Amino acid sequence: MADKLQGKRVAFLATDMVEQVELTEPWQAVKNEGATPELISLEEGEIQGFNHYDKADKFKVDRTVEEASADDYDALVIPGGVGNPDAMRMDENAVKLVRDFFEQGKPVGVICHGPWMLVEAGVMRGRRVTSWPSLRTDILNAGGEWVDEQVVVHNGLVTSRKPDDLPAFNEKIVEEFCEGKHAEQAASAHATT
Repeated sequence: MADKLQGKRVAFLATDMVEQVELTEPWQAVKNEGATPELISLEEGEIQGFNHYDKADKFKVDRTVEEASADDYDALVIPGGVGNPDAMRMDENAVKLVRDFFEQGKPVGVICHGPWMLVEAGVMRGRRVTSWPSLRTDILNAGGEWVDEQVVVHNGLVTSRKPDDLPAFNEKIVEEFCEGKHAEQAASAHATT
């Protein structure tokens, strides 16, 4: 085990219908570097992972969005899956949690359909991102710049398109989480509010 992220706590924000591999692989990547990952969700208990449209494993929730605070974590990961961010963006506590990470300038990793949470949190304006292609219009309408690239890093925000991009995504989130707070990201967040 390496220790690039030793002592850091990483929040993973997910609910039912999360794309399992987009939760488990980044989780293992930060854990392998010494971080303590925690699953934050809408309700206590377990969430149901999916392999595309098929049920997969269940995962134990560590904290609810009502209990969680960005103050308690060094970084945030938002996995995709169509239903996962779609359900979470309807919960004001989940949306506020995402916004708080950006307002504090903390690094964030988002993959696949996860950028819907950034759109809902009002933190997309002026950011260069990638995502699952169907989110392109939503991102553009929210003031973001959408590109079709394997991984995009913009002021502490790491985005990727799909499960095939996970190796590059995992490498970049570890790198950004090592760096910690980004003054540019915090300044950008304050400029858009």
